[in-house]
Amino acid sequence: MKLYCLSGHPTLPCNVLKFKSTTIMLDCGLDMTSALHFLPLPLVHSPRLSKLPGWVSKDGTIALEKRELLDLSTIDVILISNYHCMMALPYITEHPGFTGTVYATEPTLQIGRLLMEELVNFMERVPKAQSATCWKNKEIQRLLPGPLKEAVDVWTWKRCYSLQEVNSALSKVQLVGYSQKVELFGAVQVTPLSSGYSLGSSNWIIQSHYEKVAYVSGSSLLTTHPQPMDQSSLKNSDVLILTGLTQIPTANPDGMLGEFCSNLAMTIRAGGNVLIPCYPSGVIYDLLECLYQFIDSANLGSTPFYFISPVANSSLEFSQIFAEWLCQNKQSKVYLPEPPFPHAELIQTNKLKHYPSIHGDFSAEFRQPCVVFTGHPSLRFGDAVHFVELWGKSSLNTIIFTEPDFSYLDALAPYQPLAMKCVYCPIDTRLNFHQVPKLLKEVQPLHVVCPEQYTQPPPTQVHRSDLMLELQLPPMPYRRCSVLGLPFRRRYERIQLLPELAKSLVPSEIKPGISVATVSAVLQSKDNKHVLQPAPKPAPAPPSKKRKRVVEESPEVRAPKPLLSGAVPLEPSLATLHKHGITEVKVEDTPDGHILHLQAEDTLIQLEEDGTHIVCDSNESLRITLRDLVLRFLQKL
Repeated sequence: MKLYCLSGHPTLPCNVLKFKSTTIMLDCGLDMTSALHFLPLPLVHSPRLSKLPGWVSKDGTIALEKRELLDLSTIDVILISNYHCMMALPYITEHPGFTGTVYATEPTLQIGRLLMEELVNFMERVPKAQSATCWKNKEIQRLLPGPLKEAVDVWTWKRCYSLQEVNSALSKVQLVGYSQKVELFGAVQVTPLSSGYSLGSSNWIIQSHYEKVAYVSGSSLLTTHPQPMDQSSLKNSDVLILTGLTQIPTANPDGMLGEFCSNLAMTIRAGGNVLIPCYPSGVIYDLLECLYQFIDSANLGSTPFYFISPVANSSLEFSQIFAEWLCQNKQSKVYLPEPPFPHAELIQTNKLKHYPSIHGDFSAEFRQPCVVFTGHPSLRFGDAVHFVELWGKSSLNTIIFTEPDFSYLDALAPYQPLAMKCVYCPIDTRLNFHQVPKLLKEVQPLHVVCPEQYTQPPPTQVHRSDLMLELQLPPMPYRRCSVLGLPFRRRYERIQLLPELAKSLVPSEIKPGISVATVSAVLQSKDNKHVLQPAPKPAPAPPSKKRKRVVEESPEVRAPKPLLSGAVPLEPSLATLHKHGITEVKVEDTPDGHILHLQAEDTLIQLEEDGTHIVCDSNESLRITLRDLVLRFLQKL
């Protein structure tokens, strides 16, 4: 069993597990932090951004280097944990030769589709007149300004996929529900479990009859809108692969929500606007619910809230219809009937309005001061670029960062100098380093495998030993482009006996409660299932009058030699030898038993726990006699 690591980002994992002749990809996260190395894509012309100096290569076209740790066409199955961890799916499923199947829950599929559609929309609505690739050459890259100069493997960076590729990739997804068991080629069984992190987010159990692997990615023990994490099904795993822990272990989500509401209210009261760069799903549901409870007490009832995204309407609707994937409290509201999320009431009372873009209805209805939720959190594309340009010159306005995926300082770098206030309130409900040891103590895996980053303090806080995994059994770390041999071997395989063969067996008890029977059969292996069938009987030969026919049994139907069990006791053995005229016997004790030296016959008998040996070189008849005497004490099976 081997684990291949294809991603260096522990929160956006992509690992491949080879287990029982199957190749299983665990997530395919897309690391978009490389977008921070580029200038923003404004929706309307920006004189300031257009005047920033570019970099021009003097070289011509180049051939790109190609390196692969694993042939993607060999992947049988892709298991998706949550919609953030499927953003690279089109790059894999549309790879030539890929014929595998993708498994995900329905909310993961539908919300993942929304995230991909939004990304494609943001990219395609600002087409570039020119396309450059020469900068990917290693010789040219070293001439680039930082941070591109230090970027790793830039030759692997790809252009954004198209909507056609998104639809093709998602057509390969098969929907599964929590605790649904899915057979893979008869070799292993995979089962999704609620991870408690987001709508439809899953941990996965991968097991055969005798081995069990748990994949824990993007999980939460906090009480939010998704179903709570299923911990009991993770118990007694041989290996637990742990990834997707919180990116901000020092920030408490409840405290961040409080700061978010406080800074938002202060800005509105001062006459300023608030911009929240965010994804169209996930944390935004919790932010809107928090604001729903906060608006009246903070006298913000007249402040307009705008949610701008090409998929804003679909996202808000999906959150209300996936009732069975929500926590029990929100599920119960559906049967009253009430909408599970309060943003439905905000929309009905006209306090929350959603638009596909800043053009059209929004530009006609827009009024200030206001609160705007829009993408992208990187501030490199999407409508957020327009609002930073629009509001950046006034200190009355505030931008609040709630998504932890991007450094807010790097996100703001191209917009400097910036007068608007910046507040960092990252909200990440995933497991932290204090919760993991308690979880592992509860589920008790034999071995834990995790990214190398989790086994040491963060580079910026080397003294914080509490921000790393410290377990009683040290975890096995892996890093990008590494292949890790997992620490257990398969010892058993399940075999089915056909009823007619089972009837012919005659078990013999060798110990109390333990019986053994010999079997002569044919083993048939097909689709990773093994069946013992009765051995075929040889066809009778036609009778011959000329001479007596001698029929030899074929090796596959020849009766097996009997198996021997039991022990050869010392004192009865000596007595038996004495009855047969062998009286000169010297007994020598050994760590494993005894050695009987028949002095007159120059012969040795070794009596050991797991075997009996007769050493008699010169007298074959004596050896046979001694063998028969020993066999009297043993049971034949």
